Amino acid sequence: MNRWKTNNGSTLISRREMLRRSSAGFGSLALAALLGSDCQAAQQKVVQQPHFTPKAKRVIFLFMHGGPSHMDTFDYKPQLQKDSGKPLPFDKPRVFSATTGNLLGSPWKFKQHGESGAWVSEVFPHVAGCVDDLCIINSMYGSNSRHGGALLELHTGSDTFVRPSMGSWITYGLGSENRDLPGFITVCPTLTHGGVNAYSSSFLPADYQGTPIGNASIPADRALIPFIKNKSGIPLDVQRQELDFLQQMNREHLENSGPDAALEGRINSFELAYRMQTAAPELQDISDESETTQKMYGLDNDVTKNFGRQCLMARRFAERGVRFVQITHSYKWDQHSGLKTAIPRNAKEVDQPIAALLKDLKSRGLLEDTLVLWGGEFGRTPVSQGDDGRDHNPQGYTMWMAGGGVKGGLQYGATDDYGYYAVKNKVHIHDLHASILHLLGLDHKKLTYQFAGRDFRLTDVHGEVMYDLFA
Repeated sequence: MNRWKTNNGSTLISRREMLRRSSAGFGSLALAALLGSDCQAAQQKVVQQPHFTPKAKRVIFLFMHGGPSHMDTFDYKPQLQKDSGKPLPFDKPRVFSATTGNLLGSPWKFKQHGESGAWVSEVFPHVAGCVDDLCIINSMYGSNSRHGGALLELHTGSDTFVRPSMGSWITYGLGSENRDLPGFITVCPTLTHGGVNAYSSSFLPADYQGTPIGNASIPADRALIPFIKNKSGIPLDVQRQELDFLQQMNREHLENSGPDAALEGRINSFELAYRMQTAAPELQDISDESETTQKMYGLDNDVTKNFGRQCLMARRFAERGVRFVQITHSYKWDQHSGLKTAIPRNAKEVDQPIAALLKDLKSRGLLEDTLVLWGGEFGRTPVSQGDDGRDHNPQGYTMWMAGGGVKGGLQYGATDDYGYYAVKNKVHIHDLHASILHLLGLDHKKLTYQFAGRDFRLTDVHGEVMYDLFA
C-alpha cells in the first residue's frame, strides 16, 4: 500500500490510493444522482473531455466479414491484369491454405471517378459516386491470416487475448452523448470468429460493452434491442420503485465492499435499461422516414433491404448521439471459390445502402463530424485458389474512411504491382486504431486502463498516428 509517514507522525497516502479508496464514494454519488434524476436530468449529456480538440464525435463501422478482395474492389492492379495466369515472380508468404496457383487478374473493369480520379471497380458503382469523400487506404496490413485472430485484431487490437473492443475503448474515453441510449451499439453482429469478444468491454466496466441488436442469423427488420418492452405489464412507476429498491441494496453493498467496477457497471446498466424503454422503441421504428429516404437506402429491393436497413439505423443512432455504431455484412466475403459470382452479389447488397448512408449523413451535416470506416479483417491473394477463388491475405489490403476529419478523394499508400504486400506508406491495424482515436480527440498513449497490475490500451505498445490521412 502506498503510504508515507510525515515528520510529525501523521500518515499520507498516494493520489492513486486516495482515488482507489474514494471510488466507492464516487460510485455512490453517481448512483444517488441517477436515482434522484428527473426527466430534465435524463436529457443531459454524459460527455467526458477529450485530450484535445476532436475532428470527429462518433464512428460508424461498416464491417465486411470474411475479407473483401482489394484487387477486385478498390486497389487497381494493371500489372496483375497483364500477367494473369503467370506464376507469381516472388516468394509467397505463409497464408491460410497450403496450395495456391498462378496470378489471377480481376474479372471486373476499373474506372477513375470524381475530381480525385480514384480507381474503383465496376462492382461498386454507387460508392464510386462518393469517391471524393473517401480516404482509401491501399496499404493496410495485419498480423494474422485466420479469420478469428484477424477479426479480433481489427476489433480489439489483439489477435491472441481477450481485450476491450474498439467501440468500448472509445465509449470509455468519451462517454455518451445521450443518457437514454447505449454509447456503443452493434447491429446484426457476427456469431463466429470471436463472437461477443468483438464487441466486449472485457476488463473495462460492463456499461462500456456493445449492445447487440439482433445477430447475423436474424434479418435486420427483425433485429431489435432485446427485452426492451416490459412484458410483465407492470407500470413504469411501479417498475421504478422496484428498481429504486434494488439500487438501494446495490448502493449499500458498494459502500460496504469498497471499489467494485463490476457492481458499478451493473448499477449504470440497470438505469440505462430503464431509460431505454421509452427512447429505443421510437428510435427503432422507421415509419417516420419518408418513402424517398427508404428507397434511397434500398428498402424497396429484396437484394439491398437487409443491409439498407442497417445503414439507415446507423444514421438514426448516430444522429441521436450513439458514440460508436457497427453494422455487419456477415461472413459473405470469404471467396476461396466462386469469386466471379459472389463478389458482384455481395457488392450489390451493400453498394447502394453505403452510398445512401454517406449522402444522407452529408446532407444532414453529420458527415463532417461522423467518421465512417469500411473494411474487413484482411484482404485476398492475387494468386488463385482453385479455379475461381482467392486465399486470405493480411500482408496488404484496403480499408477506407470518410468524413470525421479525413481527406476526401485520397488514395493513400500502395501494395506491390500484384497486390500481395503493402509496400508504400504502410498502415498497420495499430496505426489505424491510433489514427481513429486521434480524430476523436484521444491520445492513444494516454487512453489507458489499469488491470492485473499493468496499464492497457487499445494499441498496446504499438501504433503511430497517420497524420497524412487528416484534412
